Amino acid sequence: MSAELRDLCYLLAAILFIVGLKGLTHPRSAVRGNLIGALAMLVAVVVTLFSRNFDWTLIIVGLVIGAIAGLVLAVKIQMTAMPQLVALFNGLGGGASVLVAGAYLINKSDAITRGDVGIDGLISTALSGLIGAVTFSGSLVAFAKLQEIKFIQNIRFPGMQALNGLLLAACLGGAGLLVTQPEHASLYYWLVVTAALVLGVFLVVGIGGADMPVVIALLNSYSGLAAAATGFVLGNNVLIIAGSLVGASGVILTQIMCVAMNRSLTNVLFGTMQASGPVQSADEVYATVKSTSADEVAMLLSVASRVVIVPGYGLAVAQAQHAVRELSELLTEADTTVEFGIHPVAGRMPGHMNVLLAEAEIPYEALKEMADVNSEIDQVDVAIVVGANDVVNPDARTDPNSPIAGMPIIDVDKARTVIVIKRSLSPGFAGIPNPLFAAENTLMLFGDGKQAVLDIVKAIREG
Repeated sequence: MSAELRDLCYLLAAILFIVGLKGLTHPRSAVRGNLIGALAMLVAVVVTLFSRNFDWTLIIVGLVIGAIAGLVLAVKIQMTAMPQLVALFNGLGGGASVLVAGAYLINKSDAITRGDVGIDGLISTALSGLIGAVTFSGSLVAFAKLQEIKFIQNIRFPGMQALNGLLLAACLGGAGLLVTQPEHASLYYWLVVTAALVLGVFLVVGIGGADMPVVIALLNSYSGLAAAATGFVLGNNVLIIAGSLVGASGVILTQIMCVAMNRSLTNVLFGTMQASGPVQSADEVYATVKSTSADEVAMLLSVASRVVIVPGYGLAVAQAQHAVRELSELLTEADTTVEFGIHPVAGRMPGHMNVLLAEAEIPYEALKEMADVNSEIDQVDVAIVVGANDVVNPDARTDPNSPIAGMPIIDVDKARTVIVIKRSLSPGFAGIPNPLFAAENTLMLFGDGKQAVLDIVKAIREG
């Protein structure tokens, strides 16, 4: 394949990447955008394979292994584990960048020693290894936290930030030596990678679970930046463009998540959700909790004219999205207005609730953003909270000493009646009790989210 035809195909792939990314900005066009992005990647890969002489045996083996792994994951993965899968994808992208840049150094070792490789190539290689290694190890830690592996949950110790500073200085120092002493480039490269792997662990291990949605978005950005740096290493324009798109979109999403949580990126990276004052015990907060039954909830819904359903991670765990759709359809048939209040960081990754509800074919028009719900929440007859916790905790609005003070929430406590469906009174990511559960206008329906909703549906039909 001629260089001109290759570059023309790369340009086409780049345009398709941009069009696909544009499609992902709206649920109606998201599937089409995803397919266009996949087509762009297919074009880029095929063109790359036919533009150079490769060992096709290794290529085919890699394709087979990757295809089998991807197929198994696509079929077996549960929606509750999707955040963990995204974390792994981010990590594998960073790891791939590390290996590609390392292979480049090995193949170009003689040229580097002779000084035939420019400073720009060496800088790109160092950045690819540094960012890729941080992404790889940081993503594995994020995976472990999302998977709730206990030994890695709340690890913090005095001097952790100082250690991170030293590790970053070591990475930058090693990168500087790689550029200024290219005759030892391979040695310095792997020293940089080693220090960056350790840095990635300590950057993420001390971050609180409540901040994981932000971390996932940030690591996604890192993986894109690592890919872009690798594109400069290989002189591959389409990799530079695709990596830059991922990096930029990840940064934008990270900022959106930080705003949604009223958290600065600095606080996320260097702090945890810690209270600035005393926090009431769960026994004190839950002294006036009132439980209810599916039959009583059905009676309340039968006279309600407007209902808002607020999903949370508990809905994902219970796989209750289809049951919730059945409930919403039943209420809509009875001329009840049903809407879904979506908090930007409900769940464990950005857009988690949107994906779950879309899977259940709930109309996108019924999904309302937090600001839209809050502006009319006092007109809502019944607010049903399914598995949400911190994102509906009124302490964020009323208690300046709360760990989540100032975090925007969905103000369900202002609805006329609140039904909270939850297995128990266990805390959310922030680890604090929720006074909403004991509010005067709140009734707790304890049990599995899916079964509880189905019991309500059954009671409505029998009533």
